[in-house]
Amino acid sequence: MAGFETQGLGIAEALGLKAELKRVSPPAPWRWIAPHGPAAPDANIKAPWPDLLIASGRQSIPYARMIRRKSKGKTFTVVLQDPRVAPSNFDLVWAPAHDRLEGPNVLSTLVSPHRLTRERLTAEAARIAPSVAHLPKPRVAVLLGGTNAVYTFSEQIAARIGAQLANLADEFHAGLMVTPSRRTGDAQTRIIRDALKDKPAIVWDGTGDNPYFGFLGQADAVIVTCDSVNMVGEAAFTGKPVYVIELEGNAPKFRRFLDGVYASGAARPFVGRLESWEYAPLNATHEVAEAIRQRLNQR
Repeated sequence: MAGFETQGLGIAEALGLKAELKRVSPPAPWRWIAPHGPAAPDANIKAPWPDLLIASGRQSIPYARMIRRKSKGKTFTVVLQDPRVAPSNFDLVWAPAHDRLEGPNVLSTLVSPHRLTRERLTAEAARIAPSVAHLPKPRVAVLLGGTNAVYTFSEQIAARIGAQLANLADEFHAGLMVTPSRRTGDAQTRIIRDALKDKPAIVWDGTGDNPYFGFLGQADAVIVTCDSVNMVGEAAFTGKPVYVIELEGNAPKFRRFLDGVYASGAARPFVGRLESWEYAPLNATHEVAEAIRQRLNQR
């Protein structure tokens, strides 16, 4: 659920607000029937009700409905992602365009909200500058996800990716900044690290602060696996060429998302080569925050 939290916090920050974060974990049977049914009793969810509520995740939906009802509509209620109940239960619903959710109070964007800002990219790039100073340019950030319900990141795929990255270092004289995720897998990470051991490359070992945002700030181009809508969207926020590694697997809505990002001009499939192009950075966080601000002002 970390991705859901990131989206909500990013929108609150874009509004200039400091959010009070509340996590809900209802017991059975309430968790079984969410998003339908009543909210389970939770001592952490109580009046006074907020002016603005941003809810995300299936288990949060009964609480969002309850708060809107108990506040007599005074709490402006925003839900992120398809709530799986009628959007009319809330003041505003954001959903990614590939979900194809429609309604008069539904806002759809190609990519997802996040917590990245230009200021943070600059600051994080400066923070890690000494550790990447030895890498040649162009510098390429490589964001690795892993196996999920749709895609498979096998050891064979890791070997292919490792060989392609090594070729970037040889043929294009690129410096590589690689950050695996918790889902990448120890064996897959080791295969890629071994492929790059004699190349101008950094592979984050999981200790200390994650250099993810610093790598994005330092990069001239970004390579990202296709399994994470959030990672692809954050890469497309940079305005730098984004290459997507398509893993084994497919689902219609993920296909719609990738095709949409390709059509926007922000990204292209990764085929082992580097090119250069420009596009308008994608910033769903700003779009959602502005939609909330306008509707609050109308009140």
